[in-house]
Amino acid sequence: MKILFLAWQDPKSRAWFPIGRLKFDGMQYHFVYTYGAKEAHENFGFQLLYSFPELNKVYASVELFPLFFNRVMRRSRPDYQNYVEWLNIPKGEDEPIAILARNGGHNVTDHFEVFPCPEPDENGLYHIHFFAHGLRHLPTCAIERINQLKTGELLYLANEFQNPYDSRALLLCTDDHHIVGYCPRYILDDVLQLKDKNPELVKVYVERVNPAPTPLQLRLLCNIIAEWPQDFHPYSSQEYQPIIADIPTSYATA
Repeated sequence: MKILFLAWQDPKSRAWFPIGRLKFDGMQYHFVYTYGAKEAHENFGFQLLYSFPELNKVYASVELFPLFFNRVMRRSRPDYQNYVEWLNIPKGEDEPIAILARNGGHNVTDHFEVFPCPEPDENGLYHIHFFAHGLRHLPTCAIERINQLKTGELLYLANEFQNPYDSRALLLCTDDHHIVGYCPRYILDDVLQLKDKNPELVKVYVERVNPAPTPLQLRLLCNIIAEWPQDFHPYSSQEYQPIIADIPTSYATA
């Protein structure tokens, strides 16, 4: 079972909300709204998605829903193989759900983001890949430092308590004190929880550095590895929970 979440950012407050959950069981895709969508709809003017017009319904399709499909590069594109290399997806594993889990589903025309739900790896550890956020706000010297990073290099997490948009923000720093990006907002709760349990066992590594002209949002690929405590459940807050149990009750055209 592969699970992705869909998040929406309010363009006024810049607050993020997990609004939906996409599951793929190997045969069908299921989409349900989460309680984050209800909060965003009631308090921040979020409009329900055209393909999913009802909050209290489960949508199912054998094809990937257009909202997600349109965020995956077509295999026919001449630069497709380069794109898969940027994402560092192993050969033969470049299925749409894997691409979405890695590329963030960014689209310049809207305010959505896609991210995966982590699962324990083969060693029972917390493990998730992400591209460093916020690079467009960094000075040129920071980008130059990113270009010098090596695969496997250890990065350090630092709190940015005075961040005006999120006092929980976590910076990504090198051992020589260069800021090279931010942790994505969607993993902050989990990472802070894991750090509280055992900060020494939360490690961030450089997975891949894609040189220019790769877009900045795909420049620095990282991965976090941490101990997975027995009582730990990723994305356990109410806003991530589905409004309705995901038993397929209606079908959408993909």
